[in-house]
Amino acid sequence: MINGHGDDIYKYKGLVKVNFSSNIYAHADLQKLEQHLKDYLQLIGNYPEPEPLSLEMAISNESGICIDGVMATNGATEAIYLIAQHFSALNGNGNLSHVIHQPTFSEYADACRLYGNKIFNKNSEGDVFWICNPNNPTGTVIPSHDILKTADQKQGSFFIIDQSYENYTLERMISDSEAVARQNILLLHSMTKRFCVPGLRIGYMVANKQIISKLKRLRHPWNINALAIEAGKFLIENNINVLPNIAIMMNEAQRLRDLLNNIEHIDIQQTSTHFMLGRISSHNASELKEFLIHEYGFLIRDASNFDSLDKHYFRIAAQNRNENDAIVSAVRSFLKKDKQDIR
Repeated sequence: MINGHGDDIYKYKGLVKVNFSSNIYAHADLQKLEQHLKDYLQLIGNYPEPEPLSLEMAISNESGICIDGVMATNGATEAIYLIAQHFSALNGNGNLSHVIHQPTFSEYADACRLYGNKIFNKNSEGDVFWICNPNNPTGTVIPSHDILKTADQKQGSFFIIDQSYENYTLERMISDSEAVARQNILLLHSMTKRFCVPGLRIGYMVANKQIISKLKRLRHPWNINALAIEAGKFLIENNINVLPNIAIMMNEAQRLRDLLNNIEHIDIQQTSTHFMLGRISSHNASELKEFLIHEYGFLIRDASNFDSLDKHYFRIAAQNRNENDAIVSAVRSFLKKDKQDIR
């Protein structure tokens, strides 16, 4: 695990007024869930289900996928490490190659390294392809039909598609039925992102039942706690939606990108979601981050520790209009202050 994931709000207790560093929507109304869980606090006095079958059944019912093709996990991250472990066990001769194009979520490579898997950053002839879609930290999206076409052409390879941010884009994603119909696709979902509950750590993967069966053999007992299981069932079964209109969110994200790109020394890449990768040419991203948090209470993501990115990169997630205008003004003041110091 790299030192410094996004949302390191715990380092800045009492300072953060607006959190631009997390890719999870910051204004979710969780009151219904909070009220529901108050009635289930007694669950902490007993062990949870050894396997979260009731949550998997809720997921199965919602998606229309047979429960044999569903595996609930402790966030998408547990799924990543179980998959890496699974392919390590298959890799008896040491020849399986894992392809991870950078920059992307660091846990793919960390999990592969932990289990001794070979990693290639650029190799179209790999055995296992890890794809974050939409990609973190760039916000780019590979068209789902392109991924499916490639998977169908490369029947001997496996494709791990992490769709953790699927609810934050207007682009079409791969469906559960499309994944289950194939022998070589594992589709990851994040309830953490969908329902804005990162503290609960709930995710799941969908795949052909033969693959899921093998992965379930690696799962530790009690992998999801009792309150998280109850929360997941409540959110799914009651069709709870805590996210805003995504089209409106995307329009605001594009407006923020345009405003930041009008600032000298700031370059923000194109994105298909609400978060975006930026670069400040005149300073280190860490300097901008520290200024924004201490002077304004705005927390951004220093992205310099992503593989292939340098000390100038940062990531920012769009918030509401007033907050976005405020951080644009704050970035301008940072660069203006630098010019004044030179004089």
